[in-house]
Amino acid sequence: MASQVFYSKWRPQTLAEVVGQQAVTQTLRNALSTGRIAHAYLFSGPRGTGKTSMARILAKAVNCLTDGKGEPCNTCSMCQAITKGRALDVIEIDAASNTGVDDIRSLREKVGYAPNQARYKVYIIDEVHMLSNSASNALLKTLEEPPPHVIFILATTEAHKILPTILSRCQHFDFRRLSRNDVISKLSHICNTENIKIAPEALRLIARSTTGSLRDAENLLEQLIAYYGADIGLEQVQTSLGITGDWRARELVKHIIKNDIAAGITMLNSVNSDGLDLRQFNRELVEYLRALLLIKTGSDEAIDLTAEDIAELKSLAAGAPLEQILRAIKLFGQLELKFDNYSTLPMELALVDCSLTSEEEKASQNKLTEANLPPPQKVSPPPPITTHPKPLPAQVKPVRVTPPLVVTVAPTTPLEAGSELERLKLNWEQIKKQVPPDIRKTVALAILRSAPVKLMSFENDTVVLAFKHPVHKEQIEKIENQRVVEKVISSFLGRPCHVTCILEDNHLVKEALKMGAKIINQEEK
Repeated sequence: MASQVFYSKWRPQTLAEVVGQQAVTQTLRNALSTGRIAHAYLFSGPRGTGKTSMARILAKAVNCLTDGKGEPCNTCSMCQAITKGRALDVIEIDAASNTGVDDIRSLREKVGYAPNQARYKVYIIDEVHMLSNSASNALLKTLEEPPPHVIFILATTEAHKILPTILSRCQHFDFRRLSRNDVISKLSHICNTENIKIAPEALRLIARSTTGSLRDAENLLEQLIAYYGADIGLEQVQTSLGITGDWRARELVKHIIKNDIAAGITMLNSVNSDGLDLRQFNRELVEYLRALLLIKTGSDEAIDLTAEDIAELKSLAAGAPLEQILRAIKLFGQLELKFDNYSTLPMELALVDCSLTSEEEKASQNKLTEANLPPPQKVSPPPPITTHPKPLPAQVKPVRVTPPLVVTVAPTTPLEAGSELERLKLNWEQIKKQVPPDIRKTVALAILRSAPVKLMSFENDTVVLAFKHPVHKEQIEKIENQRVVEKVISSFLGRPCHVTCILEDNHLVKEALKMGAKIINQEEK
């Protein structure tokens, strides 16, 4: 007798055996027990979540000869015929192979015939979203008013591709991905029954890698048994999945956070020379960076790592800025499809980019802090103090008295215009970079960063900007753009100011400014 694959051998035969779809099974059980059977059902969800199995169970339940009150008995002739695929009244159609309108017309002609043996004639149409538009429209009338002895069960992985008119004629059940605990529980039951010894960590890794598909998990388990036998460990599962499990992924995270470029590049070349799969190594690196991000944001409950790894990542996250972790995840997460002939260059560039960006931000922050410091105030020297000691009696020795140091501080005066202008000129490029977030994408800031502009003078809280091209001057003189520029300069100076624009090639204005003329702000007129 030919052996069955696991996903066929362990396919659920009752509603109670379906894993991870409690909402669907309970609804169908109540409908069967009360006799409220719909004429059309739509089962949608990811692959390997039990859609086709549920359709077959429903076909057995409505045709069961012993009336199992919502559950098929699986012992009567009709249940056994449906289980073995011999029932003439349960027709399974693959819509991916029968996409044309002629196939649906043939189905419509056969729908009118009464069932041969069963109570209901059940049509199970798998991957129904593959039907053409004409075929879907041909199915509409039959779905809306089918004969009383016909039940349609449609299954699909892409419900959004189905016509809304078909969706409105069906009871829609959404199958969700199975949780890891549900997959582990099912695989443990299979291993115990099949006398297979497998490590709990290996089961967790299988469940995590199959992303909620029970059929994929059962296929992977059977593949492992075929290769390694009935005794399977964690290392064997890692080898089959291509997971390196290398300790250097965790060490590289440390080098990234500490901005140690030399050690990081050395480790990457060591991994490459050992023949490890760089794509998988990068995935594991991103997983550790993600775990670091979750720990930094206080969401470490969602991490599926050992207690030792979590403790090590917590100590590393304590001294790592959140922005640096986020930047590293973005840089290394974008390398998934950029490897060429297993070159380490993409990962090396990401490592250097991450470290250099962090250093540049620190340097720019220090410069901005120094620029915002108030200039040192002038301190006038203390006035000379002269004392005239009186003559003392002969028997008393003179004692030198040190007068107290008197320091007079000049009153705070407003900064001179020339010093403000020099500060603006020295920090102009940095001012344009360190702007408030709400104006970073404005037209005014784009013009300041790209257009040639000079700071001409600063008088009476008015900054004169000289533009080379008239179009830039006209744009900045618009009310909304002028306010943005004034906000940028005012935030740096620490007090409100105004902006006036001129053309750089206006020699009359230049000569007038040299002779001591002042540009009057328009608002002051």
